[in-house]
Amino acid sequence: MRVFLLFIIVGLISSCSGINKVLKNKDPEYKLRMAEQYYVKKKYNFAQTLYEDIMPHFKGTAVFEDLYYKYAYCAYYQKDYLNAENLFKNFLEVFPNSTKAEELDYMRALCYYKLSPKVPLDQSNTIKALGMLQTFINTHPGSTRNKEANEFIEICHDKLEEKERIGAKLYYDLGQFRAAGVSFSTLLNDFPDSEKCDEYKLMVIKSYYKFAELSVDERKVERFEQVITECNDFIDRFPDSKLVKEVERYISLTNDNIKKI
Repeated sequence: MRVFLLFIIVGLISSCSGINKVLKNKDPEYKLRMAEQYYVKKKYNFAQTLYEDIMPHFKGTAVFEDLYYKYAYCAYYQKDYLNAENLFKNFLEVFPNSTKAEELDYMRALCYYKLSPKVPLDQSNTIKALGMLQTFINTHPGSTRNKEANEFIEICHDKLEEKERIGAKLYYDLGQFRAAGVSFSTLLNDFPDSEKCDEYKLMVIKSYYKFAELSVDERKVERFEQVITECNDFIDRFPDSKLVKEVERYISLTNDNIKKI
């Protein structure tokens, strides 16, 4: 184990020594060749360092576009997605007519998709990714990348839906039934094409039923009537749902409660 670690340390020292020697060299053409070699070998941190060093020298030359293209990808391949997105954006501003413009326009959106976190966390980057992917599809309707873009959009939608569902369910579990009813209604409106729409609507009914049950007597009738309204709306919207019988049970329970008041 110690021998293995020693080899790693020696390798790192050797690599760092190598890049430092290249950086000290005064010939930008040599540095460019070395940067290309590092890039091909997937040593993106070294390639990035060299590209950055020689960029002022090659700015405005025939090789600058390819240099900047690879420089941006160095950040992407190192999973520095926020920086990569900014570099892809800058590339498009400097080279708007590049043959690589469509590719890097897509890569900008992909960077935000890569930054999209797990469901429980803040989904700002997911929303950003979704918007940028949709914009890409709209601006490049014939792109071969659109199939993948649509798949990523679907994943983003599912993630946002699940995030919102968890929030609504939390209100219900905490006994904040009015807030749960509102949240599940919002969820239903935000994701009208979801396969779980009937489940969300049932949770609206359950939430408002619980809310009515716990209300003071003088407010119970109007709140139970709201439950009936939600139940009727469910049957109108989802007549073939397997949950219809459960909804009919809530209609019966609600009517019984109204009669007792």
